[in-house]
Amino acid sequence: MLTRRLTMVAVLALCGIPAALAQSYPSKPIRFIVPWSAGSGTDMMARAFAQRLGEAVGQQVVVDNRGGAGALIGTEAAAKSPADGYVIYVGGSVSMVVSPAMYAKAGYDAVRDFVPVSLVSQFYNVASVHPSLPVKNVKELTALAKARPGDLLMGSAGNGSTSHLAGALFNSMSNTRMLHVPYKSGGQLVIAVVSGEAHLSFSPVSTAIGQAAAGKLRMLGVSSPKRLPNLPDLPAIAETLPGYEFGGWQGIFVPAGTPPDTVRRLNAATLKAANTPEFKDYLSREGSVLVGSTPEEFAKFLRAEIEKLVPLIKASGAKAE
Repeated sequence: MLTRRLTMVAVLALCGIPAALAQSYPSKPIRFIVPWSAGSGTDMMARAFAQRLGEAVGQQVVVDNRGGAGALIGTEAAAKSPADGYVIYVGGSVSMVVSPAMYAKAGYDAVRDFVPVSLVSQFYNVASVHPSLPVKNVKELTALAKARPGDLLMGSAGNGSTSHLAGALFNSMSNTRMLHVPYKSGGQLVIAVVSGEAHLSFSPVSTAIGQAAAGKLRMLGVSSPKRLPNLPDLPAIAETLPGYEFGGWQGIFVPAGTPPDTVRRLNAATLKAANTPEFKDYLSREGSVLVGSTPEEFAKFLRAEIEKLVPLIKASGAKAE
């Protein structure tokens, strides 16, 4: 009888091990893979977020930069990492949608190889022109572009960048033909438009706002569906071109196979970290909008982004450089 009781106790104890392990998560530091180099926009967002996430989970969150090849290197590394909740990844529109569409062999599948945890933020682009261009709003820009087809030089931060695709979508929806001129970086793009080498760009708000304040650029409209709270006087392009919307985004993923309980815990911690006053202030300064979502909502959003952007990328003729 005693032997039978001891056996039952042992079985019950073993049955409780998974629950106990789940309750103890996380019990060690979490590695946070960023598929861009240190100092990039995504890296700075990730570092601001990592500090708050660490506070939310009670463990250190260590940023691991794996830049290169249009985010392919870091994203593939994240996809092949252990699915134990101790590796998380910040993915965005470029790494999860654009790069896989532009490279023949990306080394990963955004839907198959990852589990979405939460969408964190969205950022938008602003149509900005050199002050010498005789337009003051989106309506006048459209009219000028139609009057001078192929004449206006629309710069971007490179093929497949958000500035390229935002402009390509504008061309398509407005029935205009502005000539795309890709530069090697966002910094080079700013120099080109400020100097007048390019007539205009659809740059991220955070890039354009400082130059506009200095009078070196004229902002015409933002690509968000409605006006941004921190730029209430800047019209949304959709006010002139109904239905126009384009934005980049950033969210948290884990490798496929990560236990559902762990995903739920990370989701709760992500939402807690993202809603801290410090992180919301950071996003506001960068012209981004806090979103937050359930894993299911984020998975649906990712599929919708793929369905929307991949045809646009193919139609634009964007190729990997």
